[in-house]
Amino acid sequence: MKGKRSLKKMKPALFEHVNVTVSDPKKTAAMLVDLFGWHVRWEGPSKYDGYTVHVGTDDEYIALYALPKQDRPDEESYYRTGAVNHFGILVEDLDATEKRILASGIKTHSHQTYDPGSRFYFHDHDGIEWEVVSYA
Repeated sequence: MKGKRSLKKMKPALFEHVNVTVSDPKKTAAMLVDLFGWHVRWEGPSKYDGYTVHVGTDDEYIALYALPKQDRPDEESYYRTGAVNHFGILVEDLDATEKRILASGIKTHSHQTYDPGSRFYFHDHDGIEWEVVSYA
């Protein structure tokens, strides 16, 4: 048919990174390296005279960003439109990961099991919530 384009099946887009403001990018990166076996991919000066650390795997990462002076509200993220509620991290061994987190002095909470797996949550030094989940 004239004028009708053939639509090819598009390859799904992949998640590459998320950028979140934290109080101390190096401190948060060190925590994530210790807890999840990630590595720092890059760090340096960034937008608006800030500082950023990219931490994660070779394929995906979290950009941890801080402005020189932070003036951010302590309002709970779940009540702010556009705010991050939590980061979900998939692990193979939920129990071993929780032991590592508890050994670092961080308390875990909200343990749940429902399809497709089991999970728990913790808050870091900035109050950011992390969900740790396993489908094993």
